[in-house]
Amino acid sequence: MLVATPTEPVAVLYQALLPPMIDGIRKPKKPAGYSDSGADIAFALKEAGVPVVTPARDPDPEKAIDWVYPDTEAGIVSAIADGARTLWANTVLFRGHPIERLGDKRLNIVGQEPARVHIFDDKAVTNALLADHGCPVPASIIVCSMEGGPGLQASELTDNQIRACGLSFPLVLKPLRGRGSEGVVRIEDLTSLKTAASGLFAAEVEVKGETYPRYGDRLILEEYLPGQEVTITLMPPGEYVIDGKAAQKSRHWALPVIARFNHDSGVAPYSGVVAVTRNSRALGGAESEEPSMARLVSHTERAAELVGARAPIRIDCRCTEDGEYRLFDLNMKPNMTGPGRPGRDDQDSLTLLAAREIGWSYPTLLTNILSQAWPACSETN
Repeated sequence: MLVATPTEPVAVLYQALLPPMIDGIRKPKKPAGYSDSGADIAFALKEAGVPVVTPARDPDPEKAIDWVYPDTEAGIVSAIADGARTLWANTVLFRGHPIERLGDKRLNIVGQEPARVHIFDDKAVTNALLADHGCPVPASIIVCSMEGGPGLQASELTDNQIRACGLSFPLVLKPLRGRGSEGVVRIEDLTSLKTAASGLFAAEVEVKGETYPRYGDRLILEEYLPGQEVTITLMPPGEYVIDGKAAQKSRHWALPVIARFNHDSGVAPYSGVVAVTRNSRALGGAESEEPSMARLVSHTERAAELVGARAPIRIDCRCTEDGEYRLFDLNMKPNMTGPGRPGRDDQDSLTLLAAREIGWSYPTLLTNILSQAWPACSETN
């Protein structure tokens, strides 16, 4: 049987670097920097027969940090010195990331182009791009913390202003450069909007002894979509192995649709709090064949093309009262946890739930992703 198992040594990077301030906003850094999912990836690849280099000579499956290199310049240099020829960037990339300076090395990258992540991690920018190309997104406005800022001042908003923008309660307030559902709040009325916005603007994070705003001075206020929530993983063009046979994909393509349920106050809980296996399922045959779903899948494939995805992305979508879906959150770095290491049996990611529907196990998903690695020297900014 044909199996997609690349033979070049692989090193998995985790997020040690703090994302930079971009237009006054810093994307929150995940505690432990995705080292848990990075270790899941490295362990599963090694079990699948892929040569994996690790910072620990004899890595302990229960110690995530044994399996992954920091995404600092020193960490990347160390991975290369240990024999890595492919770097799996299980981290948040950005313009100026050390991985960009490896263009003269004979290396391959699993992950997005840093310059594209730099741009499309901004939800307002991404939504505008998608809308301009016919992809349905929620109606939204930018609210800011101070008078004269880029958007409407949250503390001075009125019901009339909100209605004039085509919005009505309930609404959703969320960071421009968010991570998962962190900072996402369903808003019921003007009073709760001002309270929630004040709290998000006041939130702080300490970085190297200095205190910064956690979410910056701008937020997105968008329409609340009351219908079913689904999430779709999009894969880049390339050659895959499906059902033991080579499958050439000339365009971005979607894995099966996953439905989300058991929301908390209208918002899907963060996977670190509630495992996605407890509140997510693959759509059944009849549901997945509805015309509205076919249209949605087509829109998400177009969205992946528009952002130039070189590795999997995941797009969260919800249904309106009229039965049509909107693309409300495009994730340039979807979670990629999975089983294998001790105590990780319930750590299927949303992408893995979708992959299982086409017969892929966690190692098979990873080796297919690995097969789409691209040369570092080919990146264009």
